[in-house]
Amino acid sequence: MIQTLVATLMWVLVASLLIFRRNRADRSITYAALTIAVAMTLNVDAIYTATDPLLGRTNITTLVADALLMTGLFFLGRGVMKTGEYRPRLVRTAVSVPMLIVALLAITATFLFIDRGVTTTRFMSDLGAQPATATYSIINFTYAGLVVATMMVLAARQYRHSFGIQRLPAGLLSLGSAFGVALCLSVLTMDIAHVTGHLDFMRAVQPAYGPLSLLTFLFLCAGSATQPAVRRARHYLRRRRTAGLVTQLEPLWNEATLVRPGLSQADPLAANAEDPERRLHREIVEIRDAMIDPRVSFDISRAERTLLEHAESHLLGLDGVAASSPRTPNEESRS
Repeated sequence: MIQTLVATLMWVLVASLLIFRRNRADRSITYAALTIAVAMTLNVDAIYTATDPLLGRTNITTLVADALLMTGLFFLGRGVMKTGEYRPRLVRTAVSVPMLIVALLAITATFLFIDRGVTTTRFMSDLGAQPATATYSIINFTYAGLVVATMMVLAARQYRHSFGIQRLPAGLLSLGSAFGVALCLSVLTMDIAHVTGHLDFMRAVQPAYGPLSLLTFLFLCAGSATQPAVRRARHYLRRRRTAGLVTQLEPLWNEATLVRPGLSQADPLAANAEDPERRLHREIVEIRDAMIDPRVSFDISRAERTLLEHAESHLLGLDGVAASSPRTPNEESRS
């Protein structure tokens, strides 16, 4: 049941990323979601029992699913790393191609030494007492734990350096990564307990696996899905705010271009067709030109100067998207 829920979550994430990130140059998060979704789907009992006979009925599907999961985590770690500037050597090493290749070769070599029997959906429960099986799982979840711990460090740092709604994706990724680290530690504990014969201790830890697995993928999916959604919301709010500032500055800009005609007068149709960012920039430049041109007399009030400075800060990205709008020049008397 848990595997089915996780697989469903991952396919929902894949669909959302294909919609919201289709124009992104970096596809690491999308590749991660797709690869992990396939891995989780292969672990669904009904699909596992249907797939494994095609590969020889010796649980090869386990190796395929685990290799895909490791590859998906690699892409996810790379994607999280690329969202920020903090990339120390240890972080780059943890999510590097050589590290992934070494891990994949290690689990493949170890898998060959396992007496795998016939298809079973309880691979670790049935075969975990074998040292080779325990080693296989330990390598697998050590690599996963390393990547997830790296993601937790990166996401926590992004959370500390973000503000407002921008903190939401980083916060969700931090929680998902923390649950992922706990999941990996619980699996490693069960592997060691199983292979050393401490079955009672293994059974005591086992109930944590399902909830931790679900929480890990739930929060990682939520964090990955909200990143493009938050980005789109910020873009929409910025564009709306820019258009508002264009409207607010227009009376002052009209006065400035009356005393000192600018490029807008040369081609008014082209100026009107500009996107809000370019139009706001043009208004600011032509107002400033009128203010500093010694050949003309153009004075503005304190309220208008505040509005102009606010518009300049907005263009430079120094104001928050949610910052309150300044009053228009018409709402304050001229000094």
